[in-house]
Amino acid sequence: MEASVTFDRAGLVAGIKQTIPIAIGIFAYGLVFGALSRQAGMSLAEALFMSSFVFAGASQFIAVELWQTPLPAITIIFTTLVINLRHILMGAALSPWFLRLRPWQAYGALFFLSDESWALTMGEFSKGNLNGAFLIGSGIVAFIAWTGSTLLGQTVGAALDDPAQWGLDFAFTAVFIALLVTLWRGKSDFLPWLVAAIAAIATSHWLPGNWYILIGGIIGSFVGALRHAD
Repeated sequence: MEASVTFDRAGLVAGIKQTIPIAIGIFAYGLVFGALSRQAGMSLAEALFMSSFVFAGASQFIAVELWQTPLPAITIIFTTLVINLRHILMGAALSPWFLRLRPWQAYGALFFLSDESWALTMGEFSKGNLNGAFLIGSGIVAFIAWTGSTLLGQTVGAALDDPAQWGLDFAFTAVFIALLVTLWRGKSDFLPWLVAAIAAIATSHWLPGNWYILIGGIIGSFVGALRHAD
């Protein structure tokens, strides 16, 4: 019998509390995005609109790199689409539980899906704490940290000409190391993680652009599925 998935205030609060430490890192590299967006010529309104409705750090950094006049809209859209295809994999991983929720609960929560909120939610579900509202609580904290730091980075961007000088360039890496620790379930994860890393590194070497994100995720997921089937 499948375990029931709840959706209530307790899950929301748990998501908020567990994401606050991660939000510090999100805020740090959000400052970098805000500063870079200002340096690229984005207005405050444009940067905030992007952070609020795209809400995807990796693709936003790529968009800033491509931001110029005239705006290469097709290139930006295609590149960010490739990067964000990983959300299909993340959604598929959540689907066994979220399909048991009401549509408004599942789709409302998925608006806040990000790498950080997904990783924390998967970690929570793996412990047997099946509360769909956890993703909303986690996502709200990440959303506030990201949009708030975009605003601050845009405002004080002139003082952050070189983010590496302040150590902010490592914030993105630090957050994902912390998330990997929360997702690690033991030796059984070693092979799919290793294969995903090798596939991503090889793809980044042989293919241009950011296909390594998607291909590494797909191949690692495939190996994980085979391991689970065994």
